[in-house]
Amino acid sequence: MIPAGVAIYVCAEPIDMRRSFDGLALCAREHLNRDPQQGGLFVFANRRSTHLKLLWFDRNGYCILYKRLHRALFALPKNEGGSEITIDGRELAKILAGVPTRAKRFR
Repeated sequence: MIPAGVAIYVCAEPIDMRRSFDGLALCAREHLNRDPQQGGLFVFANRRSTHLKLLWFDRNGYCILYKRLHRALFALPKNEGGSEITIDGRELAKILAGVPTRAKRFR
C-alpha cells in the first residue's frame, strides 16, 4: 500500500493524539513545513511516547495507522534544533517495535 521509496518524516514535538486526519495534516504543515498531499509518511507521538500515529496520503485520501504500546515506549530519534527528522523504513520498524519498560507493581 505504501510505496517502498516514500520519505518518512518524524515530528519531534509531541502531538495531541485526539487529532485525526485533518488535524494531523495541519500538524505536518505547521510543524514540519510539508504538505502531506505532496507525498511522504508522517510520524507523530504523544508526550509520554506510548501512542503513535502515522499519516499518509494515497492518491485519493488520507490513511492513519494508530498504535498504542503496553509496557513499552516508542523511541523516537532526537533532532537538535529542528522539528523534523527524516528516517528510512528500517528505522521506522525499530520505532514501531518500541522499547520495553519495567512493569509497575501495584500493592
